[in-house]
Amino acid sequence: MSKWKSIGEMLAATVGAGIVCALAISPVAAIGSVAVKETNETMQSKFEDLSTGSTPGVTTVTDKNGDPIAWLYDQRRFEVPSDAISQSMKDAIVSIEDRRFYEHKGVDIQGNLRAIAANVVAGGVEQGASTIDQQYVKNYLLLVASHNEDEQAAAIETSIPRKLREMRMASDLDKQLPKDEILTRYLNLIPFGNGAYGIEAAAQTYFGIPAAQLNIPQSAMLAGMVQSSSYLNPYTNPDAVTQRRNAVLDAMANAGVISPEDAATFSAEPLAVLETPQGLPNGCIAAGNSGFFCDYVLDYLSQKGFDINQIHKGAYTIKTTLDPVVQQSAQDAVSTQVSPDAVGVADVMNVIEPGKESRRVLAMTSSRNYGLDPEAAQTVFPQASTLVGNGAGSIFKIFTAAAALEQGYGLDTIFAVPNRYETQGMGEGGAENCPAGSYCVENSGSYASQMSLRDALAYSPNTTFVKLIEQVGVADVVDISVRLGLRSYTNPGTFDGESSIADYVKDHNLGSYTLGPTAVNPLELSNVAASLASEGTWCEPNPIESITDAQGQEVSLPTPPCEQALDRDVANALAAGMSQDATKGTAQRAARAAGWKGQLAAKTGTTESHESAAFLGFNSNFAAASYIYNDGTTIVPLCTSPVYQCGTGSLYGGDEPARTWFSAAGQLNAAAGTLPGYDAKYNQGFVSSLSASYRGRDVEEVRKELTARGYDVLTQVTSGDGTEKNHVMRVDAPVPLKRGARVTVYVSDGTIPVRPTRNYNPPTTSNSYTSPDINIPTIETPNLDGIVDQLQDLLNQR
Repeated sequence: MSKWKSIGEMLAATVGAGIVCALAISPVAAIGSVAVKETNETMQSKFEDLSTGSTPGVTTVTDKNGDPIAWLYDQRRFEVPSDAISQSMKDAIVSIEDRRFYEHKGVDIQGNLRAIAANVVAGGVEQGASTIDQQYVKNYLLLVASHNEDEQAAAIETSIPRKLREMRMASDLDKQLPKDEILTRYLNLIPFGNGAYGIEAAAQTYFGIPAAQLNIPQSAMLAGMVQSSSYLNPYTNPDAVTQRRNAVLDAMANAGVISPEDAATFSAEPLAVLETPQGLPNGCIAAGNSGFFCDYVLDYLSQKGFDINQIHKGAYTIKTTLDPVVQQSAQDAVSTQVSPDAVGVADVMNVIEPGKESRRVLAMTSSRNYGLDPEAAQTVFPQASTLVGNGAGSIFKIFTAAAALEQGYGLDTIFAVPNRYETQGMGEGGAENCPAGSYCVENSGSYASQMSLRDALAYSPNTTFVKLIEQVGVADVVDISVRLGLRSYTNPGTFDGESSIADYVKDHNLGSYTLGPTAVNPLELSNVAASLASEGTWCEPNPIESITDAQGQEVSLPTPPCEQALDRDVANALAAGMSQDATKGTAQRAARAAGWKGQLAAKTGTTESHESAAFLGFNSNFAAASYIYNDGTTIVPLCTSPVYQCGTGSLYGGDEPARTWFSAAGQLNAAAGTLPGYDAKYNQGFVSSLSASYRGRDVEEVRKELTARGYDVLTQVTSGDGTEKNHVMRVDAPVPLKRGARVTVYVSDGTIPVRPTRNYNPPTTSNSYTSPDINIPTIETPNLDGIVDQLQDLLNQR
């Protein structure tokens, strides 16, 4: 043994001297020396990554039940533990690739010294003699650690310095990990052709079985393909693959892991691979019509800091909130009401679960089929979750109604309903023959001359709401719409490339906002419904149930806290005000046709030019909005029955949009939901009940409370009425009661009023009257009540 050791040392020294010399004179080696200098700076970090063994894998996106809807990956790899790989596969790969694997220390000195000596003489790399450890290092640097073309080139460069780096890292790795761990990582890493990376994906690709079930000839075939996975393809070069498989079987027999007889028997068998390689769809295209939701999930994660490359490599399991039953119901509803082949028009719908602590997105779909073929009327445009169309129309009147309720109007407050209304300072144009500098609006249809707010929400006259937004203020209405869910309206550039929609509308004081003429995000519109269904609580729409990484550890996501976007009492009163649309208002016909029997707060919407229409509805069980709009490059009016692009326009929110909503809701037993009760003071308006609300309370408490609401509070001490001193007697406030308005609080001075007493003296003058028929006695009672009683007696006598 000592003799061989000394010979090995002598050979190593001799070859080492040759390497030094070669590095000095060889142009190839000189280039390699630069590469090794650059690589040494990052070698340590790459080795640390290598020692962890993390590899790119397949990220799986599932519905709420855990059933996959899509897969995302750069390398189709499913990492498995050692006991999930058959022993025959381990034996086969060791026999053909590195027979001394269990004997050497990561580098086969004998083989590598011979190879290096030959390479020095050749001035480059002519021989490999790589061990499994070295192959693992090389493949890891190429497939995992390389992030650009330069790093990939460095991982495979044919130079002695690269070979030396590889040897060193392999040796260090062998010191850290047991042999079986290295072999398992190697089998999980290497490519096997046809898009399969790692042994699990290879077993599924060629045989449709897990790696644990691979038998001897199957293992031999796969082990043989490692030599050249592109050339040794059983579907394009079966003869070469068969020859290579048989060579592996012979190597296994020589290694003693199978008998020569078994090797001969297995060599006579056909390859027996699947008729076609079993791959896996990559991307949201596999999700079918849930693809819109899948894309939204990726966009949502991107906004949370998950880079798309990270998702494609991370082997995450993303469990979403998608409910397949709700999704199918929504899909059936939209595709029934608007044909997937309809030219230039789409019906989109989102269903969101109401809640005060979370806001799960249960369904997201479009009548347009998700796909990459525009000739087949397919699209991958995020129709259901981005700003699209020409607006939700009169649905926006609910924001004006909310502002009115906030500012003291009531559901029973009576408003004028003129046929036409003209105003200045609220934009320009509108109805025909509008004077310069004015904004003009007309009603679509005939209405009563007066209407309560409750009825106005049901019948939807335009002029009433334009007058109302003028009174309550455009800015307040816009802010309410944003708080309840239209959050993208604050994004810069959403209106004209520079301004946000919210800022532009407020800066120009556009009264038309209450008529909903601006593009809308259908998901956000549905979330408005969910916010109102949750008593005014806004939560961010959330498509994620959980995320786990490749090691099974849950990954947390930053999510904003839910907010009380609208006062709870106001929200509940608004829901009550919206409850008549489906019973006697613009959605009555659709509700009746669907056989709707449950409680529902709803609002239809149609833009003035009929270029889009929508329906929003909710109760405690179900919140959704359906939205029909021009989804092509041509923007024209839309007609109903069936929905199509036309010249004049006849589509209203109470038509197909409402039918879509009721169709989906009807399949899901949404009618079992309820609406919350509300404070009766919102019938006449809370301003009328302010005195009753604050009477008897300490003035300082009331002043602080009203000041906190943004009112200018004036306290006025006045003669008491029995109320305790420095306590409120009554409150006077204007309607509408806006922030900054003057509120007068009348405060008791503590005095108690004394009721005056008056003595009664019977008349004695000639002017006294005595009936000839009735004797009027002298009235002696000195108080008013007694006088009334005695007069009543006299009348009774008569």
